[in-house]
This record gives sequence, structure tokens and C-alpha cells, in this order.
Amino acid sequence: MGDFKIRSGQYREKAREYRKVEPLDTTNARSSVSGTNYRTLDITAGISPYVGEFGKRQQAHLIKRTQFGCTPEALNSIAGLTLSQTLASILQADSAPSPPVNDYNGADELGIDPDIPFGETWISAAFNEEFEGARNISLKSWWIRQMLDQPNTIHEKMILFWHSFLPIQVWDVFISKASYQYAEMLRRNALGNFKTMIRELTLDPAMLIYLNGAFNNREAPDENYGRELQELFCIGKGPGSAYTEQDVQSASKILTGWTLNWETLENEAIPTSYFEPWLHETSDKQFSSFYGNRIISGREGEAGAEELDELLEMLFANDESAVHLARRLYTFFVYNSISETTEQNVIIPLAQIIRENDFNILPAIEVLLGSEHFYHEEIIGAQIKNPTDFTFGYWRTLGLPLDTRNSSEAFLSQAGLLWQISQIGMEIGDPPSVAGWPAYYQAPQFDKSWITTDSITNRALQTDSMVFWGFYVSEDRQIQLDILSFLERLDRPDDINLMIEEVSVLLLGITLDQSQVDLIKNILLTGQQNDNYWNTAWNLYMQDKSNIEYQNVLLNRLRPAFQQLLQQGESQLM
Repeated sequence: MGDFKIRSGQYREKAREYRKVEPLDTTNARSSVSGTNYRTLDITAGISPYVGEFGKRQQAHLIKRTQFGCTPEALNSIAGLTLSQTLASILQADSAPSPPVNDYNGADELGIDPDIPFGETWISAAFNEEFEGARNISLKSWWIRQMLDQPNTIHEKMILFWHSFLPIQVWDVFISKASYQYAEMLRRNALGNFKTMIRELTLDPAMLIYLNGAFNNREAPDENYGRELQELFCIGKGPGSAYTEQDVQSASKILTGWTLNWETLENEAIPTSYFEPWLHETSDKQFSSFYGNRIISGREGEAGAEELDELLEMLFANDESAVHLARRLYTFFVYNSISETTEQNVIIPLAQIIRENDFNILPAIEVLLGSEHFYHEEIIGAQIKNPTDFTFGYWRTLGLPLDTRNSSEAFLSQAGLLWQISQIGMEIGDPPSVAGWPAYYQAPQFDKSWITTDSITNRALQTDSMVFWGFYVSEDRQIQLDILSFLERLDRPDDINLMIEEVSVLLLGITLDQSQVDLIKNILLTGQQNDNYWNTAWNLYMQDKSNIEYQNVLLNRLRPAFQQLLQQGESQLM
């Protein structure tokens, strides 16, 4: 990938020659309703069902928060549906995709994998240090492909949520098939039961490697996973959290003995974990008053494995566990920070729904996304897009094509997208730490951490490049944006005002104000005052799409107009 990055860097330098608009600072970009800076919103609306207007603006808001971008087709698919009908459609589980395959042979300097023929999957291949890097990139590229090809459901967004909440670092694990099993565990449980997911996460081979669980034994206790299980995954660090160092130590002792079957990693096999009784600490485990002074009795032999379930039952019985999960759902899907009013009106009742449903996630998600709070005017367009929402969002919305073959060029396209989003702060598979991405937990910055002087420039370069000459794949191939085909997917591309309104709903977090509309219209009309100029130009093109002159009349106006549109501060919001 090194050579690819160098060439892409040269390509970005070329992009700077075409820059006509300086990227805007999004600090003051907020909903046109409030016009305020990013702050802790003090909204009294709670989780009662939303009964207001459910038009295109609200529909696009729901789609953008649950999918990557908002395509015209996604918006049309729910036209005429009620909110409850739309949620029923969006909250469906997706079918499992085919596993990743060797599509990297011959791609740049990655070499030829001697163990896996081109086009065959590597998910049970023997460990090969020389090609684990290529397989890791293949895994991430495959993951990206699932995001780009997602149906109109929440499933892929849920997987990203869990990955940001319960992360591993693929490059740290460096066993590609183990990391794939982790990704599949997230996919399998994405809309399922949180208790089940945590148990599977605890015994997941990649997690056992990442947080040293595989090396935690009675002779050398390792507190890493026992700490994060409470601090990050199940209890959190909220004001109601009061677990102690003793609780960390006791949890870690319970987890001794769970280790990896190393032969399944080294040989051609699916990675597995198991319980080794002689490595387990058999003493009683005392917990603090935060857990009701619970004592989990030590067990010998195979019975020692039963202590894990008792530990998890204790964690989930603590009220703070459901509250912590409710907070994480809120900061990912709704807004970056939680006011005292939101805590009382949204978080606490949402946590109660989680408990009542035994930590099945779907009922809570349905209530949250159907709530009056979620559709409040100050929530719409109030999140800064993370890099996947930004890059994959415009990629899907504008309809950029992807190669459907298992080919080195298709691999390079997706690997290139991986590099694009990592350049603006989010490499799939590798959050910066076990805590995930700071945007979802780190006060006071929260989602503003996505925007730096470097990332905002790179975001602008991405969209500039996309508008003017396409996305770099190789020396002799770029993926082109077909703006005219995108407009043909709209309801009224012939009407300049309706077209701008529809494009802004699809691409931006909010509706443009009149001064912004006038700016875009001025570019599209080349300063002319009569809107019919656009209508005439569009109709001539539609009558003869092969006419290069008609195409250029539109493209010479659309490209700078889209460049300007995508550099509005609101283009960073959803």
C-alpha cells in the first residue's frame, strides 16, 4: 500500500491546483433554526412517540443517522410510509454476506499469497506472517464494501456502532482470520442481545489476543480485560459508576483460564477459544458494595468456567449497565453530549426499556429513533459527520460505481477508500484505542474532534477531486462521478429551485438558507436572472444525451456549483 499512498498523495497535490473555494470552518455551522454553535442541547422532549410531520426532511434525517448517506432511492422507498412503517423497514436484519476472498494478489507490491488462490477465501487459512498484512487490508476492504453496498437498513450502521463501542485493533491483533471472526461476531449480534454479545466478545479470539485475556492465568493475572469489561463495555465511567480496583482484580481472577486454541490460529482452521481448568484461579472472588458485596464462589475443574456467567449476570444486574448502554446509543445515533434534562427525559427511561427487554437491543433502538426527541429541530443536522458518513455518504448518495468483480482493481478501489477515511481520522478496524473513537465519549470535544485544520482540508480535497476528475484507483484508471446521471435520479432536475432543494436534503445536514440557494443558483445560471435558462439547458440535454455540447453546458456549471455546495459548512453535518 505504500506506493499507492505515495501516488495518491501526488494526486492530492494536483487537486490543490483546482481549488477555487477555501474550506469553511464548521465551528459556527448549525441548524438554520437555531443558528447557534455546538453546545449541550437542553431539550425537554423525551422518548414519547413522535407525532409531527414526517416529510422528506425528517425522513432524510432518519436515513442519514441509520445508513451511510441518503440516496434518492432510499428516500423514495419510504415515500408515503408512516414513521412506524419506516422503522419496521429500516430495523430489519440483513443476510450474511459472502466472506472476504483473496482479491489482493497482484495489487501493488502486496505479492502473491502462496496459500490462498486468487478468488478463494482466507478466513480459515493458516497464519502466514508475510501475508497477514494483505489479508488485513482485504478484510477492511471487504468491510467497506458491505457499507457501500448496504440495503436500506440500519444493520451496517449498527456494526459500526458496536465496533466503536467494543473495539479491537486489527493491526495490533495481526491475525486476519481472528479479526474476521470478531467482525462476524458484531454482525451476528448487531440487532440482538447485548448480554449475548458481551459473552461472545469476552471469549472472542481476537479480543483474547488484543486485551491479553489469553495470557491471564492464576500464576500471572492480567487485569486488562477485567478492567475494560467494567470501565468501557458494561458499566462505564458515568456519575453513577463506583466499581473499585478490588472489583477489577476479582473480575480478572474469574476470567483466568480462558485462552486460545493456538493450533487453530497456526493451522487451516477457524480460530477458537476454550477453558483450561489448571490455569484458573479457584479462590472465592469478593466484590464491593457497588455490586452488593457479592461473593462469587471459586470452582475447581471444568466448573470454573461457570464463574464467567455469574460475573456477567452480576454486571448486567447493576442498574448502571443499562444506563451506560443507553448513553452510548444516544451519543452515536442522536447527539454528542448529554444534558441533565436529556439524562432524565431520554437516558433513564431508555435504560428502563433496555432492562425490561433483558438487554435485547431492538426495542430500545426503535423507541429512540421513533421519539419526539430524535426529530426535534435542534437535533436535525446537529452531528458532525464521522469520516465514514462523510466519504461513504457522498459516495453512495451521488452513485459512484464500484467494481463488482473480485479483482485487484476492485480491491484497490476499496483499499483507496480505506486510506481516504483514515486520512480524515477513521480507519475501519483500527480505532485509536480500546476506548474507540474519542468523538463518542471524550468531553468537551466530542464530534468536533473529527474536524481539525488537516482533516477539514482533506475533506475538501476529497470532494473537489470527486467533482472535477474522479477517484484515483491506479495510474490509468479513475472512478468518475457522473453528475448528470445523479440529477436524472432526482424528482425534478429540470426545475432549478426544486433541484437545489432536493440536492441539499440529500447531501447536507439541513436545508440551505436563501443566501446559500442564491449562491448556488448564480453559478448554475452564470449570473442570469431567468430560471428558464436552466430548464432549457436541461431539456436540450434530455432530448439528446449524447450531444457533447449540451453535456458541457450543464457540466461547466454543475461542477463548480457542486464544489461550492460540498464546501458549505452544513455539508459536514447530518
